[in-house]
Amino acid sequence: MIPAGFERMNEFGSRSEPFLFILDFDLSKPLVYKPEEASEAGILFQVHDRKNFIPPPENPIPFTFRKKPVPFDVYVQSFQIVMEHIRAGNSYLVNLTFPTPVETDLSLPDIFFRSQARYKLLIPDTFVVFSPEIFVQIHDGVISSYPMKGTLDASLPEAESILLTNPKELAEHHTIVDLIRNDLNMVAKEVRVERFRYVEQITTNFTKLLQVSSRITGRLPQDYRSHIGDIIFRMMPAGSVTGAPKKRTVEIIREAECYERDYYTGVLGYFDGSVLDSGVMIRFMEQTPEGKVFKSGGGITSQSNADEEYREMIDKVYVPFT
Repeated sequence: MIPAGFERMNEFGSRSEPFLFILDFDLSKPLVYKPEEASEAGILFQVHDRKNFIPPPENPIPFTFRKKPVPFDVYVQSFQIVMEHIRAGNSYLVNLTFPTPVETDLSLPDIFFRSQARYKLLIPDTFVVFSPEIFVQIHDGVISSYPMKGTLDASLPEAESILLTNPKELAEHHTIVDLIRNDLNMVAKEVRVERFRYVEQITTNFTKLLQVSSRITGRLPQDYRSHIGDIIFRMMPAGSVTGAPKKRTVEIIREAECYERDYYTGVLGYFDGSVLDSGVMIRFMEQTPEGKVFKSGGGITSQSNADEEYREMIDKVYVPFT
């Protein structure tokens, strides 16, 4: 039996009524709103071209942004737990994440309005999201997913070639593409990889990053709109932020990580009555009583190096503007 929030998605979908959905990693607190309900709650969102706010005038004032990552030895303890499970054959790929306290004079609304991203979300006084990663899109009965795996500093010499030929990154991407293909096979037919490993560039307040994605598609049943909630529920949590095999890897994540992800690595999406578009909430800053915390991480495989993975986790702590 799926949670009530997903049933509400089914109901809205069956009537072709627009709705916004915000899903946490554990699927224990799904939020589903009509667009006007989201606005009344003070929730601001953008899903590609769909948004419920008017951007304020640009005000690119200087800002401070200092990262305070966990000590390397703390990271290594969790990394070693993951590697032990990989060596035992319990998982082939584990997405290991950590919270990083950030000292900044930017407010959550500042970050929301200044960020350039496909998917943006602001829950007042709680968290802000500015994610580049698509979860699934549904248009005319075709469901598409775009898993994103592989990140590198674009300023490095021959960065794109290094990223595309790195054996660890290639193995990680193959694993996640197979996982997403299996997820789509649970809800769709005629599943195939349409585009494998293409590179996109993202500008941050520190540097430019290259990220690698693939496109996988499938065809849904004719009555899919009445089952949108079921479709999304069956595919959660997102494979790109868990690993493979998914169920066992989620158990490993709970053992290795030292905090609760909550809405981080959940999914944000919008259905306009015809087309569904959704993103994985992978660029995420939370307001806590102790201050702002940025959550980030990366995929660990048998070929991973703790120093490199620690650096990637820190590199992903950024805001997408200068």
